[in-house]
Amino acid sequence: MRRHDTSNRGAPGTTAGLLGDTAHARAVPAPDAAVPSPATATAPAPRTGGSSANGWEVDEGVEGRGAIRMFPVAGTGLTVALRHGDPAAVLLHVVRRFHHEIDALGGSHEELSVQGWIPPARVRDSGMPESNQASGTAVAIRPAWYPPGHRDAFTPDQVAVVRDILADTDGVVRWGGDDWRPYEGLFYLATGPDDGRITRVADRIRVRDENEIRSPRGR
Repeated sequence: MRRHDTSNRGAPGTTAGLLGDTAHARAVPAPDAAVPSPATATAPAPRTGGSSANGWEVDEGVEGRGAIRMFPVAGTGLTVALRHGDPAAVLLHVVRRFHHEIDALGGSHEELSVQGWIPPARVRDSGMPESNQASGTAVAIRPAWYPPGHRDAFTPDQVAVVRDILADTDGVVRWGGDDWRPYEGLFYLATGPDDGRITRVADRIRVRDENEIRSPRGR
């Protein structure tokens, strides 16, 4: 079902850019886990003074005093670095649905299956959607397969599933394939930290995913 192609300046106010790689997910064993709880979103973090294209503060490192943590992607054997709390809950849900409904991630042929946070120093244009990775509010799925600037990596049926995933987030997540410079592997938060929709969506996902992770069907 997969069609691969080997690429965004996005919609006004939601654009990003990167050229980086660290804290990304490879096919390494990781335990299944429930999605991040709201409590993790309240931990204090040092301020960097910069923000990504979607308005979230960029972060300088993983598992330090900042907001970036490593998370297992339930049912995949992968881990990915994301902003803890609501952003991680929403983006992990997107990756899980991609894995189960579009194409399984983590095969031996993949060097890099999912890339989350990247260092701010790797961002070449803070106005491009990829800059959202520096704040831990974006994921690039198979960035080598679906790089910036290329279209039509997915079949119509796969695109239909992408649309369903986006609808499932009530507009909180945007797909890089919809930007004028496409990046079909990129999914990022289209809302800023003060938008209450992300918490509502994350809470709904937590309840549903915690049940589905425990069921044989999953999602």
